[in-house]
Amino acid sequence: MKGRKLLMIPGPVEFDPAVMEAMGEATTSHVAPDFIEAFGQALERMRQVWLSPDGQPFVVAGSGTLAMDLAVANLVEPGDRALVINTGYFSDRMAAMLERYGAGVDHVRAPVGDRPSAEAVEAALSQADYKVVTITHVDTSTGVIADVEKWTRLSRQRGALTIVDGVCSVAGEELRQEAWGVDVALTASQKAVGVPPGLALLVAGPKAMDAFRRRRGPVANYYADWTNWLPIMEAYEARRPAYFGTPPVNLIAALNVSLGQILAEGMDARFERHHRMSRAVKAAVSALGLGQVPLRDEVAAHTLTAPRYPAGVDSALLGHVKAAGAMLAGGLHPDIKTEYFRIGHMGVTGFGDVLATIGALEQGLMAVGYDFAPGAGLAAAQALLLD
Repeated sequence: MKGRKLLMIPGPVEFDPAVMEAMGEATTSHVAPDFIEAFGQALERMRQVWLSPDGQPFVVAGSGTLAMDLAVANLVEPGDRALVINTGYFSDRMAAMLERYGAGVDHVRAPVGDRPSAEAVEAALSQADYKVVTITHVDTSTGVIADVEKWTRLSRQRGALTIVDGVCSVAGEELRQEAWGVDVALTASQKAVGVPPGLALLVAGPKAMDAFRRRRGPVANYYADWTNWLPIMEAYEARRPAYFGTPPVNLIAALNVSLGQILAEGMDARFERHHRMSRAVKAAVSALGLGQVPLRDEVAAHTLTAPRYPAGVDSALLGHVKAAGAMLAGGLHPDIKTEYFRIGHMGVTGFGDVLATIGALEQGLMAVGYDFAPGAGLAAAQALLLD
């Protein structure tokens, strides 16, 4: 679109016109029949997108950090033990929340750009009686993907609840909440779910809800307390009005539209499309001679790519890429922040967007004087997309 740059960061992402049209509709009452229907339908669709038919969805005005808070505040009490399977910046944030609510926190870590082995996770789980284990499915600071299915299985064998931070994964990466035994899976609206920022989204499985109901004391966070929100979710799904806090009407209408689009595409097809886009971007990055933060192919996420700057190139590159038509993100992990950048490719991002972004990256690299074969990245991406 003339005069507009592609938004290719790890969230917010590009949004479908129908989603933006829902955002632009005249705001209605939160107890209007059409809104009650949209909210109820969105809650039902969340179960299908999360692949959690018996889960309890929550939709609350806020960010992905609030979604994390909604999980931790309701499941953790002072004196509980928690294990953080740590893959980066957002794993550290989860640990800080756990500590704020009184949990004793242990970590199992790997070098930056890698993830702990199953053996390391199993060994860590044997060290204490953990109530919860937290997993960052895709840590946007490193581009590393967790082995959610395996780590959840190990956690359940020890009787621990699993909280999966899926902010950069839900509706993009394969996540089968019920089949894998994930107790809580959370995300934010502005990533692969494909809605502008402003919604904290969470689905709690039956074991998580049971643990919540068996709490010894009240939830310390009033706004995040499921005691306040559960009757609201239940009412709207039953197509009845309810009130605790005014819901973001337009955002929820847009959420319902986006979830409908996701389900129309089909979850398996959607997972495969994200894999294909990821392979194309990573092939292009490799063809241009750039390394990546993830140390091995199997630990690299499919919703973003984290290339390293080549020798002699720094963050000035991103300004040139933007001028060529695509906005990319700088580094985030404090240990390597100046050494890499990030390309988001999730949600409604399409193959044409990927090729346009690689073209802009090539123009940026040329502008900073990097020596490479022009067109190499585009050819590599195109070959993957046409295969």
